[in-house]
Amino acid sequence: MAEQTRTEARKAEIRLRWLTLAACLAPLLVLAAVFGTRFGLWSAGFALDVLTLELGRILAFAGLAAALVAVIIALKDVRRRGLYAAVSLAVAGATVALFLIQERRFAVPADNDITTDAAEAPVFSRAVTAMRGGPGAGTDSGSVACPGLASVPRQVAPETAAAALSAAGFTVRGAAPFRADGAKEGFWFGLTYDAAIRIRPGQTDVRVAQREGVKVGDEACRLARAITSGLQP
Repeated sequence: MAEQTRTEARKAEIRLRWLTLAACLAPLLVLAAVFGTRFGLWSAGFALDVLTLELGRILAFAGLAAALVAVIIALKDVRRRGLYAAVSLAVAGATVALFLIQERRFAVPADNDITTDAAEAPVFSRAVTAMRGGPGAGTDSGSVACPGLASVPRQVAPETAAAALSAAGFTVRGAAPFRADGAKEGFWFGLTYDAAIRIRPGQTDVRVAQREGVKVGDEACRLARAITSGLQP
């Protein structure tokens, strides 16, 4: 009887280990997608859209189900099995919560090329245009406006424009009397956003465009608003 009890306990622990692994599969897949993108194994679009938002989402909810099963099994011996259940539930719960937050963010209809002046958008420098692969490469067809974004009704100094780019997380690539340029590479999937600030008497305009053309909600609009906020007096 004692031997049977020990055998059942070992089997339960093995099941808990597998369930804990299942709860961790989604974040592990996201990490693999990120590193695969960084090492050039696949495109950022494939890593984000397919591996993360599609397959990763499925694994996230499957992991949550596995975590709940782990909790049920652990209830029979909380002292010995409780850690597996706690880890599984914490990882799976946090993963699902992050996916739901990101889904709401990505569901926002937005463009990857945003400007404060859709009628005459600021142009990128030749160097930036070359890095983007030529005019219009990796962007939507034309720069458009977005809610809450407007031209700054004053002529700012180039130093102010450069400071606004830096404050928004951009690396300044150049600043001149009537313009400033910058670029920002995302940490996770390496998505790059280029920014151009056009300075004119009485008005300063901003343009932000992603190079890869991967839909990530209103990120371009958010970055453009951050820059214009730094240009305000």
